[in-house]
Formats: sequence, C-alpha cells, structure tokens
Amino acid sequence: MPQLALGKDFLAEYARLEKSAQRGVREAIAKFQSLTLVELLADKGLHLEKLDRARDARIRTIRVGGFRRGVVLAPDSGETFLLLRVLPHDDAIAWAVQQQAGVNRATHALEIQDVVAQQRATPALEHLAAGSGDRLLAGVSDADLTRLGLDANVLRIARLLTERGQLEALEALLPQDQYEVLFYLAEGYSPEEVWRDVVSARRPAPAPADALPDPEDLVTAMGHAQGRVALVEGPDELLDILARPFDAWRVFLHPSQYRTAYRESYAGPAQVNGGPGTGKTVVALHRVKHLAGRLAAGERILLTTYTTTLARSLQENLAMLLAPELLERVDVTTVDAAANRLLRQELGGAALAIAHDEKERWATIIEALQLPWTVPFLVQEYRNVIVAHDIGSLESYLKASRTGRGTPLGPLQRAKVWRAVEEFVAGLRAEGRRTWLQVCDETALLLAERAERPYRHVVVDEAQDLHPAQWRALRAMVATGPDDMFIAGDPNQRIYDSRVSLGKLGIRVVGRSSRLRVNYRTTAEILGWCTSILSGRPVEGLDGEHADSVQECRSSLHGAKPDLVALTGTEAELAALVARVRGWLDAGVRPEEIGIAARFVGYGRKAAEALTREGVPAVLLKDRPGAAAAGVRIGTMHAMKGLEFRCMAVADVSDSTVPYMGHVTGREVDRLQHEADLLAERCLLFVACTRAREALHVSWTGAPSVFLSQAAGV
Repeated sequence: MPQLALGKDFLAEYARLEKSAQRGVREAIAKFQSLTLVELLADKGLHLEKLDRARDARIRTIRVGGFRRGVVLAPDSGETFLLLRVLPHDDAIAWAVQQQAGVNRATHALEIQDVVAQQRATPALEHLAAGSGDRLLAGVSDADLTRLGLDANVLRIARLLTERGQLEALEALLPQDQYEVLFYLAEGYSPEEVWRDVVSARRPAPAPADALPDPEDLVTAMGHAQGRVALVEGPDELLDILARPFDAWRVFLHPSQYRTAYRESYAGPAQVNGGPGTGKTVVALHRVKHLAGRLAAGERILLTTYTTTLARSLQENLAMLLAPELLERVDVTTVDAAANRLLRQELGGAALAIAHDEKERWATIIEALQLPWTVPFLVQEYRNVIVAHDIGSLESYLKASRTGRGTPLGPLQRAKVWRAVEEFVAGLRAEGRRTWLQVCDETALLLAERAERPYRHVVVDEAQDLHPAQWRALRAMVATGPDDMFIAGDPNQRIYDSRVSLGKLGIRVVGRSSRLRVNYRTTAEILGWCTSILSGRPVEGLDGEHADSVQECRSSLHGAKPDLVALTGTEAELAALVARVRGWLDAGVRPEEIGIAARFVGYGRKAAEALTREGVPAVLLKDRPGAAAAGVRIGTMHAMKGLEFRCMAVADVSDSTVPYMGHVTGREVDRLQHEADLLAERCLLFVACTRAREALHVSWTGAPSVFLSQAAGV
C-alpha cells in the first residue's frame, strides 16, 4: 500500500484554502491511501500523470478536486509518495515542470529546487557582479561551500552574489539547506561554525563526516528532511493533521532547531533563548516529545508556563506531537496551578483560599500603622525583595540587598516595613488564605523535605516572566540530575517585573545554554519595525546579565510593511479595523488566523461587537475558545503572549493607554521601579505586535503612544 508524506509547503497552502477546496483535497488523499500501487498508477480519477517537458520525471501531479492539482514526488523505487504543493491547475503544472529532486550531499536530506528559475536568474547576477569588485562570500572557498552541501548550480550563484539583499531575494529559488548555509555565512559565521551548528545537526547520526548519500534514494532522504516532511503513519494521523493544518504546520521543527530539541541528554538544566518567532516554544514541545519517549514506569513530565491561555495552547500543540498514552503522562498547566495541586494533595484535598484583595490589605495596614509609603511601594517591596529573596526574619531583611529598588531604606525604615509585612502575613494566616507566591513557597518547602519528587522532567516555556518563588517551586518538583529542567524564554519579551538569577536558585545552565537567532515566523519588515519599539534598551537576562539584543534576531521572510493608521476617534478606528479584517478575509485568510489585541478588555469587546455587526465571527480569548471555535481571536495584549496569527491588528495604541500609567510606579515613589515598569509596558507592545506572521495593522486615536513615536515610521 502506498505511503503518503506531506510537505510543509503543502500544509501551509492547504491551511489557506476555503473549506470546500480542503474537502476536495481530503477526498483525493483518502482515495490515494485506499489504492494499491498498481491501482494508483491506473486510476483515472486521481490521474497521477507524468508531465511533458518536466525537468524531473519523478515529479507528477494528481487531480485533487475543482481546478486544483497536487504536485507529487513519486520516486522510482518504493511506495512512498510526497505531496509537495496544492495549487490551481495551471500554476501546479508550471511549478512542477521546473522542479528537480535531489539529495543534499552534506545533510543527506531531500531537496526540491527550481533549477530553471535559477538558470534564468543567473545572467542578471552576472551583470551585477561585473560592475562590482566585491563578493559576498569571497572569504569562503569552493571546497568549504561544497563540503557544506552546495551543489554546482547553487555554487555558481553563490560566487556571483555581491550583497546580502541578493541572497534574500533568491531564497524561494534555493533549497532550504543550501540557502541557510549561505545565510549563516553571510551573517559572518565561519564554515566550521556552520558545519557544527547548521549542517551536522541535520545529518543522520551514524553518518561519518565524509559519507555521501545515495542520490537516487529519495525515500530515505525524505526521512532526513527534518522539519519539512511529515511521514504519515496511517489514516487517523492524516485526518488529525488535515483537521488542523495551520497548527500542524506550526509545530514542524525547523532543522536548525533540531539539535537543541533532540539532543540525547543534558547533564543538568538546559536553556534556550531567542527572539520572537525563533521557535523556542516549538523546541520546548519537541523536547517534551523526546523526553516522553524515554520515561520509565511511573515517571511524569511537567510542561509549564505562567498563564492559563498559554497552557491551553501548549496542550493543544503537544497533542499533535504525542501519542495519547504518552500525552497522559505529561501535566500541562501553569506553575501556580501545579504548586496549588501539590499543596492541596498534602492538605488532604482541602481547597486553598487564595487572597485576591492584596492591595486592600496593604492599604489597611498603611492606615493602621501610619506608614509614609504608598500601596504600590509596599506591594513591590514585599514581592520583589522579601518574597523574591525568601527573607524570613527582620535580621535577614536588614542585611538584604535591595538591588533594583530606587528608594533607599535605613534600618528604622526597614523595621517599619517588616512590621507591615508581619501584619500582612499574620492576617492572611488567620483567615487561612495565601497569595499565589506563598503557595509556591510552601510547595517548595514541602517537597524539599522529601526524597521522591513528583516529576522526572520539568519543561518551562516563556520562562522570563516567572517569579523567584515560582522558580523555587519548580526546582523542588524535580530531582537534580541529567535532563531535570529545560527552559525556554526571551527576556526581551518580559511583561512582568520578575527579575531572577537562575544560578542563585540552584538552576545552573552554564555550558548548556543556546540561542536561536533566526526568526521563522515573522517577515523581516514586521520584525524590523517591532524591534525599533524597544529602541535598543538593555534588558536583564535570566542569569542576571544583560540579555542578548533582539536586534541579533534575523528573518529571511519578506512581505508588506506594517500598516500604521492614525484615526480621529474610537468609532473611526473600529471602522478601519473592521475594514482591515474584511480585507484579510477577502484575501483568503481564515478568521481563526486573525488576532486583535488591545490594552484593555473593554476595547476588545467593542471590536468584537463591531465585527459581529458586520457578519464577521469573533471570539474573546478570555472566554477560552477551543482550537476549533470559529472566529477572529480578540484579547488583551497580555493574553496574546505566546500566540501567533497570520494577520495581527493592535488597536488603541494611544498615549493614554500605552503605557498605561495606572500600572507604572510614579517616579517620585521609586525611580528604578518606574523605569522597570515602563520597560515592561514597552515590552508588552513589542510582544503584541510580534504575534504577526504576514501582516500587521497598528492604529490609534489622537496622539500615538510615546513608544510608537520613538519607533520607525510614525
């Protein structure tokens, strides 16, 4: 029986088809899978045909309903067929006849390339090169380029390049493995670094350094095309993928991320950093898959993050990677929820009373003790100094460093603060209540006394926003040892003021930290504009040092520049928003692939109402819509963290809303906290805008946010 494999480009195109066209594709694929090889070759309905003037006779087309055809690679031997593209009839034929299948000599992976288009582009490159004495890759030898996997055609093109822009313009014409070799070399990486970090990570593990693949064994080469080919095991798996093609496409692991996710073992905690769209979450999900396959009887994995919205997204995506029996052994939840559950188990299942009135309690204490400080000051002192450093006595507090706090406190003042803290803690205890951070600390203390820990592995996503108390709980949930913790995050996307030093918390990642620098989600135009929002401001990393600059992140994808729109009032802004969404829908974007973010829930409701009046389905993220729920996704900027959309609108970015000064400590209260709060607001806008993959619409009324005024093009 023929086996079907799906190419990543096919899934991306299938996801954009209207539902009737998707149904035709599914029916054709179902028929394909039901036939024997002999029946398939003879079937008149599918019409698996060779093409006149085809560059490669192994690339054929099949009828998939309507006026579309699927382009299929049919190797000369074996029964595995690769569905490459699904396009309108004439486009499919035109694309298919120009393609050539081959095997990369370095990575041993399947490559499909448009040799005809490469040959057509060469004369123009020769003309440009003749007028310039510079060559982009002058310092790299032909031997090194060949060793890194370049074939003769691409090598000829590489020698004609005079600037990086030419290389980026040729991306669609070059095989992905070969393009990325050239991309990294153009970025300044040495041939040795490219071999180590890009090429060797994709080679079959047993292959010696000088081993060459069989150029005719395309089926084996499909298995080496990590991140671009999905070998479908059966009809159930196929239906799961086609039911959620956009999500399936999103969890494909890119080859350059493979080594980090599937490293056999780390000697201790490991960390992966990277800017938006570099695939940190996808790497974390695949790390869970790798670890789940090695669990012993009774062992479990915790996959965790800091919000329920993110946890739901992780659960949905992980379900596409793991078999049900393995998925049952992974707890996907927030850190607070995990700690809460473990503490409740210790208390015999009793419900924990969580305090939701912390600010009111502090206000009462300030009035009773006649203290000179504001509620925000005491809240932050308690959270960022006392709880963060696990301070349990006045003596320890008097000696404690208050790094990051801009208002000095002498011994007498600290004694007054400590008195307020004692009142706060005693009041909670008398009522049997806890803050979430207290839940985490109690859980950490409880587990530290035990030899057995609840988890074999802990994998953390969006790690930059976790508080030290949450880290202490996570550290206690897993025994110290190989592969105990895997951490993914980006300090440049920190939207809560939770600064930590992992090393001081017993989580040492030195020598086991890697950074992803290539954005595979967002176009260069959108990424470049979003980066300008941060304006080069230094951000503290998880090790206490400055994080790598987001400007180091690069995207080889290209598209339209962000659409920046100033309006005269809310109604005009909502009308422009509806028109923009309509335009995206008319262009074939599904409602579920569109996101709308605003600073406040109220504006999101207005946007949902405006869309609904115009017949556009819309759902609010706060209502926890499932992955299958139809409608444009609308939420606050905070709720958008960790999500992504083909098209993204960020609305109401006015000077009165972003930054929202109600969440910013006054400069007169604490200068350093004021600056930290402003940076968190700036990062929040950055996070919301970088959810976009292909299109970004940013709007405001009146004066724009100061962050926009400092960005490019406003």
